[in-house]
Parts: sequence; C-alpha cells; structure tokens
Amino acid sequence: MSAPVELLVVRGARAVDPGGDLDATLDVVVERGRITRIGPGAGDEPSRSERARVIDAGGRLLLPAFFDLHAHFREPGEEYKEDISSGLSAAAAGGYAHVCAMPNTHPVNDTRAVTEMMLRRATEHGGPTLHPIAAITKGQEGKELTEMGELRDAGAVGVSDDGVCLMSSAVMRRALEYAKNFDLPVIQHAEDHTLTAGADMHEGPVSARLGLRGWPRVAEDIIVARDILLAEYVRARYHVAHVSTEGSVRLVREAKSRGLDVTCEVTPHHLLLTDAALLGYDTVCKVNPPLREESDVLALREALADGTIDAIATDHAPHSPLEKDSELSEARPGMMGLELCFGLLFGLVGSSRLTLARLVDALSTRPARVVGIEAPRLLVGRVAEFVLADPEAHWKPEAVLLRSKSRNTPFLGRDLRGRVMMTLAHGAIVHDALQGNP
Repeated sequence: MSAPVELLVVRGARAVDPGGDLDATLDVVVERGRITRIGPGAGDEPSRSERARVIDAGGRLLLPAFFDLHAHFREPGEEYKEDISSGLSAAAAGGYAHVCAMPNTHPVNDTRAVTEMMLRRATEHGGPTLHPIAAITKGQEGKELTEMGELRDAGAVGVSDDGVCLMSSAVMRRALEYAKNFDLPVIQHAEDHTLTAGADMHEGPVSARLGLRGWPRVAEDIIVARDILLAEYVRARYHVAHVSTEGSVRLVREAKSRGLDVTCEVTPHHLLLTDAALLGYDTVCKVNPPLREESDVLALREALADGTIDAIATDHAPHSPLEKDSELSEARPGMMGLELCFGLLFGLVGSSRLTLARLVDALSTRPARVVGIEAPRLLVGRVAEFVLADPEAHWKPEAVLLRSKSRNTPFLGRDLRGRVMMTLAHGAIVHDALQGNP
C-alpha cells in the first residue's frame, strides 16, 4: 500500500494549487514517488515508456492532497468504532495524505508511550501520514499540564483537550506559555461547561419546540474571547477547533486584524446543516458543538470564503449503532466524515463567494500551516501527494464501499457531486477508484 509509484503520467488535468497560484490544464509526471515534470505536454515522452501508467485525466481536477486537522480514530480503547488502520484507509479514500488524530482516546494520549504507539500502528498500516495531537492536561482533567516537550519529541504536532474545554483561565495561560516553548499550537474545544450542562442541542426556537435543553452560542463565544486575550498576553499560538457561531467568527476576525497568531477550523456539517436537522429527534445529527441556526451557517460560509476561517476539518467522529440508536439525551455526539468531505463541500464552490482555490487552500495548504507541517504542493522535486478528483461525478455514499467502520452520518443517501478518484501520499497510490474499485 505504501510502495512509491514507479512511473505515473497524468495527462490533461486541471491542476489547482493555491500555494503557487496555479490553475492550468497540464500534465504531471511522477517517478519513484516524486514529481519530476509538470506542465503542458510534460507527459508526452514519459507516456511512451512501457513501465508507465498513463491516466488521461480529461479535465479532472488535480489538487494537492488534503490535510485534516481534526479526526478521531478511537485507538487505543474503542477500536470497535474505528482503529488507526480503518481510519487511515477512510482518509485515503477521502483524498487525505495527512491526518491529525485527537487525544481523547482510552487511555488519553497524554504520554510518550501512547503517541509512539499511534505512530507505530500508522507506520505498520501505511497510507496517509498520521500526526498525533496530544492532550494539554493529564487525563484531560484540566488540572496538570502534560510533558509537552516530550510529547513533541515523540511526534505530537499540537496539544488539545478536545471534547473537553480547558475551563481554568490560570491553567490555560500556563498551557499557552508552556506550548510556546515548543512551538506547539494550543487547540481549544471552546465550550463553557457551566452554560451547557445537560444540553442536547443548540438553544433556540427548535430546541424550544422539541422540549430539549439548549446550548447557547455564548457558551462558545465566551471561551474564544477569553482565550484570545490570553494568547495575546503571552504571545502564543492559539487555534479554535470546530467554530460554530457567528460570534466566534467575529472574534477571530478581529484578532487576525490585529496580527495575533490565532487560527480556526470549521466542519462540513456546520457549513451545511442547521439545528432544524434534529426536528425528528435524529441522533445522527447530534454533534459537539451543536448544529446552529441559518445565520450562523451563513456567517461561517462567508468567513471560509474570505479566509477568516483557516481550515476545513472533518471532526471525523465514528460511533457504533449502539451509541446512536438511543434517546437523544443518551446518544453520543459526532458524525463520521473523512470519505465524504470533498463531495459534500465541492457543491459550495461558486456560492457565498467560495472559490475552488479557497476550498483547496482550506483543505490542504492552511491546515498544514497551522501545525507547522510542509503542505502538499504540485511542484517539481516534491514528493507526490495529490488528489485526482472528478468534478462531474455524482455518487451516494450508501452506494460505495466506505472504509470507515462507522456509518453515523445523515449524508449517506445524499447525492454528492465531486468524487476523489485517486490519492497519492508520500509518493504512493493509497486510494485508486480508477481501477474499478468501488
């Protein structure tokens, strides 16, 4: 699965690389895992070789491979939902060459041993590169900081207590100061738990209609505002996970305007769904943070288009039917999404001022920058990490072979436009739907 490709020639693709302002129809040649030629007619000579695999792209999209800042692979501890092997296979099918795995596993990724185990399992599987995110505090209990320097040396690229907000201002300040020493971003799950206790969904007219306790927007906004002030005070890197409110976007935009090192991400489901999706008490639409109102969705789309939101992160959160087929209050929050992300969001191109270049930037270039990893690029000399996608392909997730172990998504029956046909990671073909694979 991880052997570098010997000779691959992609002809006549529309190549889009926002990192180099590239948008042109051209050929790309990959030899022994590296891009050796790129440009119009670059594949003429290599395509005559007997050892070449030649792909007539016919105008398909050739894009830098994607980089997910936020996924849950459930290993160690809950491998029945997902493990590193199945998670990386799902990532490859979704066009990802790099995936950051969050630390809320069992046990929590708060030690070198867990970080190294995750990386070892990823190496054994091959495919996309795994980048562990380690915990900010031991056991994600919000009290004692982890040994961030040791975790970074083991391979962690950031720290987060994702799933739990770091509520203490004093601990958050120390975390920002400590992480700064190791050039690690602090990634916050922004939720004032004193305002969200017992909440099942967004607080608004829909929650009132359903008779459910709601989670107000301000519970997210308060934490983002506090953390931005702390990050400014200590001059540290701060990243907001899965922003969901108009207020959070406004706060991040203002912080960026003052030159602060503040970044944020948004999920596909927060760009596409509102809290009205829960009108039938549909537990598959229970996520954390919750789906918001139309005004928030519009604000998020606008912020994605103008670059205020740096990255699109799947927040891939697989669950078994056991944890979703229950009363809403008992259901676990989250939905899977690595394999669906591009197909879901490609349809937004052209609306809310979102361009294809900005979509690719948010899926590839900017998320890599957040954690200090060199982003995939379409450049001669670089290791081949790219996606070949068919912009005209219509498909339904329920009709294809999904690699994830879980199916907790409301999008299984949706008609999607735009499908990843091939993914290269570290010079190897890790997903290939052109060979007749479903």
